[in-house]
Amino acid sequence: MRIRDHLTEIGAPAFRFRQLIDAWQNSTAETFADVHVLPAALRAELAEQFGPRMHTLTPLEVQHGDQVEKVLFASDTGARIETVVSHYRAGWDSMCVSSQAGCGLGCTFCATGAVGLVRNLSADEIASQVMHPHWTRTGLPRPTSVAFMGMGEALANPHLFDALTLLTDPGYAGMSPRRLTVSTVGVAPNLARLVEQHPQVTITLSVHSPFPQQRARIIPLEERFPLARNLDILDRHAAESRRKVYLAYLLIAGVNDGDDHLAAVAELVRRRSRPELFHVSVIRYNAATGAVPGYRAPSSRRVDEFVNGLIARGVNATRRRQLGSDIDAACGQLHAKYLALAPTART
Repeated sequence: MRIRDHLTEIGAPAFRFRQLIDAWQNSTAETFADVHVLPAALRAELAEQFGPRMHTLTPLEVQHGDQVEKVLFASDTGARIETVVSHYRAGWDSMCVSSQAGCGLGCTFCATGAVGLVRNLSADEIASQVMHPHWTRTGLPRPTSVAFMGMGEALANPHLFDALTLLTDPGYAGMSPRRLTVSTVGVAPNLARLVEQHPQVTITLSVHSPFPQQRARIIPLEERFPLARNLDILDRHAAESRRKVYLAYLLIAGVNDGDDHLAAVAELVRRRSRPELFHVSVIRYNAATGAVPGYRAPSSRRVDEFVNGLIARGVNATRRRQLGSDIDAACGQLHAKYLALAPTART
């Protein structure tokens, strides 16, 4: 967006931005100098204004796990963020992008929350995670779906909405909104804005406990924006859009995996106006840096019992497949190696 605005300001023809985006989408070009379709003077102007690279992110470190690749990026401002791509054996790829450097919500199961908020990522920084030539250098197609399930709370970042516009713009990333998933612990005002402005985007709301007092200990934002308020928003959204809504449930041994939790989660879903459009995704807890020390993963058998108990009560439910735990790339584990850096201004 910065580059497009600058080209407009200097009076460059509109097609120059299209040429630049074509190079970004269809090649491994990293610098303005690599985009030979642009006049040399314009390439020099852009490099002087924005630096030599077209992207706001630089890969610092790559880790590979079983079917997973995690990349540590540095932004031009020095913040570090992690992005994960899962390669499924069925033949498709899914990217997990970050929306913030760190996170200020303090969820007690999450490594990113233990860091605190460094700053919001810009729309360009979010989109650059998807469009970066790092992913296409090996000749593979870009991931077919993108989930805002990386570092940070997406709905706490006002730049999310511009990022969604960029990713779905046919002249930019051109992704179907149905291939984008926004995961949230429930920032109710921005959740209402999301379903109004981007009704085709898939939404996952983290529940993690059906009991308000306990949920507030796991997700402190419960005290400000209760689960009930967020569910009411999604209830209306599902009824109007007929889009499926996902409820994430992180199962923690001895904390929220009891039969009373199971029954209460099922009742939460059954009380929806269109319960058949709500789907519970049960996730086995992953040990994470900075999480409550007493948190433990339940047995695989207990996870299956919880899922089957929901199904027996008429609730659509599945166990979410977890990839990347061997390289700290699974749910709640993203932490990034930027703690030694001085925090930048929060925006």
